[in-house]
Amino acid sequence: MAKLKTGRHTSAIKAQRQAEKRTSANKGLTKKIRLATKTVKASAAKKSASLKEDLKKANSCIDKAAKKKVIHWKTAARKKSRLAKAANKAK
Repeated sequence: MAKLKTGRHTSAIKAQRQAEKRTSANKGLTKKIRLATKTVKASAAKKSASLKEDLKKANSCIDKAAKKKVIHWKTAARKKSRLAKAANKAK
């Protein structure tokens, strides 16, 4: 397609739109991971009964982010390992 009157190519405009959508989705996933991690740490500190469920939810969030390449798979493994370690220590 031809250039627009603004002087920008349509492909560049589309790429910017796509980048904004992807950034928004990635931020949502990282926010979920952060919140899930906080809940696990909080329930580990309290030695709460819901610790096992919280850990399962956090692992799920981390795996989903790794699957979608939002975080590196080794980063995901490290986060899961540290959460499990904290959960086991709380028991």
